Parts: sequence; C-alpha cells; structure tokens
Amino acid sequence: MQPSGVWATAVGVARVRALETERENALFRDPLAQAFATAGGLWPSSPPLPDDEAARRRRLAVSFSIVIRTKFLDDLLQQASASGVRQVVLLGAGMDSRAFRMDWPEGTRLFEVDTAVPLDFKASVLRQEQAVARCERITVAVDLREDWPGALAAAGHDPAVPTVWIAEGLLIYLPEDAVELLLARISALSAAGSRMGLTLGSRGVIERFGADAVPGSAASMWVSEMPDDPVGWLAGYGWEASCHTLRERAATYGRPISAPPQREEQPGGLISAVRR
Repeated sequence: MQPSGVWATAVGVARVRALETERENALFRDPLAQAFATAGGLWPSSPPLPDDEAARRRRLAVSFSIVIRTKFLDDLLQQASASGVRQVVLLGAGMDSRAFRMDWPEGTRLFEVDTAVPLDFKASVLRQEQAVARCERITVAVDLREDWPGALAAAGHDPAVPTVWIAEGLLIYLPEDAVELLLARISALSAAGSRMGLTLGSRGVIERFGADAVPGSAASMWVSEMPDDPVGWLAGYGWEASCHTLRERAATYGRPISAPPQREEQPGGLISAVRR
C-alpha cells in the first residue's frame, strides 16, 4: 500500500520520529516509528536532500519542528492524564503510536480518528510488529470533512466527561472554514475540564516554505495559518489557551535554536488549552 496525498506525510513524520529515537539524548522514544517508515518506503533510505541550501534548511527546520511538537504534546497528554482525564481523541491520527509507547492510567480510552486507508496501513504494520496498546485503543475510520462527531459517538466517545483532544500537524492542511468547523465541533463535544493540544502554522510559514515547494510535498499542501490572536480566537470557543513558540519550547527541552530570529517573534503555533 503506497502512501499518497496528505496521509503520506504521516509516514514522513514517522521517519523523523525514528531518527529522533536513535539519538542518545532523544526527547522521546517511538519504537514503532521505524516500522511505519520502512513500510512506507522511507527507511533506511530517504529522499535525496535538495541541492539548494535554502531548501535544505527549510527541510531540516520542518524535521526539528516535528520533534519539538511531539515532545510538547506528549507532555500535554501526561498532564491531562494526571488531572484525571481518561478519554483521548487523536484527530488525523496518522502514524501516531502514543497508544503503544506512553504509559496510560487504568481506564484510559484512546480514539484514533482518520480515514480508512491510513488506518488500514497502520493496522498491517501493528500486526507485523505484534504491537500491544497500553490503553483501550479504538480506531474511527471517517473523513474529518464528514460527520466525524457521529462516528466518534458510535465508537463510544462520551461528551459528558472530559476529553483531551490532539490535532497535531493537521490544521495547516485545512482551509479556514474547515478549521472553524472543526473547532466548533470539538467544543460542542468537550465537557468542562477537557484539554486540547493544537499545532498551527505560524504567520508567514506558507510564504516561506510553500512558495517553491515540490509538488506533492507536505509544504505544497499547506493552506492555513494561525490567526493573529490565537488566544482570543480559542476564547471565542470557550477555551483558555496558552501559546508557545518553537524557539521557547526547544530551549526548555535543551535543544535551543542557535540562529537568531529572522523576524519579530509572533504568538507561537504550539497551543495548549483547557475548557472552562
């Protein structure tokens, strides 16, 4: 099964996570990432690095952002679990293996929402690896442009109890109206005490990365960026949000970005939020 379209980028993300896992000072360990990358044809070989130095730097920057955002959302999920949340929804789950690689409190139910093709690809790899989830894992095969709340409810999601929602590397691929609809639906299904972790394309990222992106690459499919005031934007949906920049989180995790910022620091695209 050859990855294609947006979901193929999930295999690329798995390759980045596999490379991070091999580091001595890895920010996380994802034992399944290499298997996903191998099945998708991205391991041990990789696409040739671009000859253009600017393009090479952009590619490395994207890989670095994947590592930092993964750690950021891992921490958010651990904090949500510690606060008593036992219901997790991964929207556009891709090759996410958190159900298998993280320690979950007893009673945790984790829903992976994605279309059928990537979920089937993932299932074949999981069978091959004889992977065993550390929580109750429920897959929900549905397109996020369709009635995914109905499919999630049919799978057993309970909107009356708190949920932690993760939309990682997702919103940048959705047009603005679809992003708004997604947030409205999430909010309607979130009891008080729910948590949410989002990654958003920072202002100007499409111009910087997408202008000369190779057709079919991740950057070529980016269509939306974060609003100028993400905290105010989420407050309109009933969420109390905190924004973090990649630079800030990288320094916190011991991976400081040595290069000085090329532009004034804007609100960051790593967002944690609580439903009040």
